[in-house]
Amino acid sequence: MPSPSGRRHLRVPVPALGAALACSTLALGLAGCAAEPDPGTVTVLNSATDTAEHTANQRFFDRCAKPLGLKVEQISVPADQVASKALRMASSDSLTDILELDGSELPQFAQTEGLRPLKEAGVDTAGFSASATSLGSYGGTQYGIARSVNSLALIYNTELLKEAGITPPTTWEELRAAAKKLTSGDTYGMAFSASPNADGVYQFLPFFWSAGGDEAKLDNGKGEAALQFWKDLLADGSASKSVVNWNQQDVNDQFVAGRAAMMINGPWQVPVLSAQKNVDWAVASIPVPEAGEPAVPPIGGTVMAVPKNDDRAREKNAGKLLNCLNSQENQLQWGESVNNVPTRAAAAEAYAVQNPKLAAFAELVTTARSRTAKVGTGWPVVGDALAGAFQSVLTGRTSPQDAMSRAQQQATAGK
Repeated sequence: MPSPSGRRHLRVPVPALGAALACSTLALGLAGCAAEPDPGTVTVLNSATDTAEHTANQRFFDRCAKPLGLKVEQISVPADQVASKALRMASSDSLTDILELDGSELPQFAQTEGLRPLKEAGVDTAGFSASATSLGSYGGTQYGIARSVNSLALIYNTELLKEAGITPPTTWEELRAAAKKLTSGDTYGMAFSASPNADGVYQFLPFFWSAGGDEAKLDNGKGEAALQFWKDLLADGSASKSVVNWNQQDVNDQFVAGRAAMMINGPWQVPVLSAQKNVDWAVASIPVPEAGEPAVPPIGGTVMAVPKNDDRAREKNAGKLLNCLNSQENQLQWGESVNNVPTRAAAAEAYAVQNPKLAAFAELVTTARSRTAKVGTGWPVVGDALAGAFQSVLTGRTSPQDAMSRAQQQATAGK
């Protein structure tokens, strides 16, 4: 599975996208629009280019399609090409019946009114976590549904913490003290990604939001504390100055190699962590500024949407397929296969019981937030502004206060 935040946010021109999606709803026979597809086949555009993931997807699709007398055909492209591929397909009236894309990209498509609200497509949207519903919503309407989601947590080396007499930290103060104590020789106490792209921004958000930072008003005076905390970790020598270049995979590599006692990372690293034998690891919630406060990490993952189609029967078939894919049983089995948390509340509870080592992730997604909930299609600009802020602070070019002031100016200018 790809990193949920490693996807670059393609800035598709909204008017062009709307025109392209509109073509897919025109009557057949017009120049530039394709012939009618097989009525018994539901097509899906996704990013399941990995053979194992593609095969697993097909197994679940077939399980749901067969009782409905349908077949499913996947069209899989790299994650950073899904949006542009969808645009090209829409312009030739060949857009798939189901569009699966990163949750952060959904607003770009929903804004064009080219997606069918899920309830109108017959999709059951009850019983899902609030964070998952937010991930698939735009303007108060749900257009996308996620089978499973992920977030970030504190992953730590159990042996190193035990040797140091340290319990998993729960506050920033405890985290800073633990990171200092755990730093020795070639091993840093803490590792995280502060790269100037989506990976770094994704990892900054739990600290930014927990401090009271607001993506709609970056200079509200709260986010500076998160910048200062990251800066303090580097100043203490508890985190490598190379974090400004590390993506999330680099962070995991450092941890597995024993060069970091703790790290911020997500469940997509579990296959690598489980395969190695040199580091015994466990998962805890991300520390917060003050004891007792809830962690507020970002929620990540893909959502499945139904593009509008003049053939409403195709939309209904897509809706039936999505209902089956998102049954409690199928969500639980899918979540376990990809190490992600199911979005149905009951399925998430069962997941935590059956996967105790990853239970912290199941708890964290209940307080997680969507990156686009407040700023919608403006998120890419805001994300770039945040990246510039922590990069400038960690490299010593500016103060947290100046960095946030400049970030707000950048975000405002980019709207």
